[in-house]
Amino acid sequence: MKPELQPRFISLLTRDTMALILAGGRGSRLKQLTYWRAKPSVPFGGKFRIIDFPLSNCVNSGIRRIGVITQYKAHSLILHIQQGWGHLRGQFGEFVELLPAQQRIETSWYQGTADAVYQNLDIIRNHDPSYVLILAGDHIYKMDYGPMLATHVDREADMTIGCIEVPLETAREFGVIGINESERIHSFSEKPDNPEPIPGKPDTALASMGIYIFNRDFLFEQLIKDADNNRSSHDFGNDLIPSVINRYKVYSYSFLDPKTQQHAFWRDVGTVDAFWEANLELIGVTPELNLYDKEWPIWTHQEQLPPAKFVFDDNDRRGMAVDSMVSGGCIISGAIIRHSLLFSNVTVHSHSHIENSVILPDVSIGEHCKIRDAVIDKGCVIPQHTEIGINREQDEARFHITPKGIVLVTPEMLGQELHYVR
Repeated sequence: MKPELQPRFISLLTRDTMALILAGGRGSRLKQLTYWRAKPSVPFGGKFRIIDFPLSNCVNSGIRRIGVITQYKAHSLILHIQQGWGHLRGQFGEFVELLPAQQRIETSWYQGTADAVYQNLDIIRNHDPSYVLILAGDHIYKMDYGPMLATHVDREADMTIGCIEVPLETAREFGVIGINESERIHSFSEKPDNPEPIPGKPDTALASMGIYIFNRDFLFEQLIKDADNNRSSHDFGNDLIPSVINRYKVYSYSFLDPKTQQHAFWRDVGTVDAFWEANLELIGVTPELNLYDKEWPIWTHQEQLPPAKFVFDDNDRRGMAVDSMVSGGCIISGAIIRHSLLFSNVTVHSHSHIENSVILPDVSIGEHCKIRDAVIDKGCVIPQHTEIGINREQDEARFHITPKGIVLVTPEMLGQELHYVR
């Protein structure tokens, strides 16, 4: 084992690091799923929220000084963190601290990702870390940040960017990185129209994961410069990173599976199609993302619920789920669930059939319903005899249809106003 990667050395680095999770994004590509909540607050995986993944990665990596930067419709996100992430021990210097937009420095809300960190510089200074780890709050993955920190220090880098290979046709959705043979970054293009492929891999690009490690003083210096630049949009990808790659030591760090040394599981669930696919991947026999991994648990607020229940065993009314994941509090009453993921407190009544669908918490599905290839949002009450994903013309008149034909249903589309605005 290389000296710089020894566990003792890594643990010293993680203790001297503060993580900042950027969780204020609108997530507009998720359509009505983010109409009343920030993207990091969207439920995922049966019992979690998206933000639980970067938070769990921090805690499991030994980074237990964490700030969560919020802005857009943050109430459910704040409530979730208060309920599920209050277990860190303040007397040992551990915390998950909420950092809402509050005009601490500027008389404006957060103008971009770099500005969001800049407006909290005084808080970061008070915590006095040697390194600052900046994370996107809206990606699904499991990653130990310790080896990345050790590599950053070993290279004497000013900044390190976590990266992963993505298909060239999807690379325009990310920051695309160009590197030399020593992994030093020589180009960075944020969401380019014509992404540059990796040399020798014409169908693949190297994309930023939205994971940045900065030396503290270097970060402060660059944020202040960016804040003084009236032409900047104050965004890491658009402004700050392109301004430093040619003048400072900025390196990439490839996110690899520690066992296979191949690129590891990482998903940007930024569209309804991607969200549906990533959830249904979890029910596979051996999914890439293993939620049953005791060595790297995903922590969350655990509501106290009874076990899932399946009732009735008649020939024409049998409560059953096949090739599915069903969470606590669910009651499958004489209904059939196939290749679907049900979140907590879902009730499906007799003679209904659910297939290839993601059903978020607190949904009630009436009798004789047929639901296929759908995402049903939290709190929906589906009337009996409803068909979703069966007749596209009818679905288009009532719901949102994705490019891949997935049907998104929210309470508002059903005329059920859960959020009253006057």
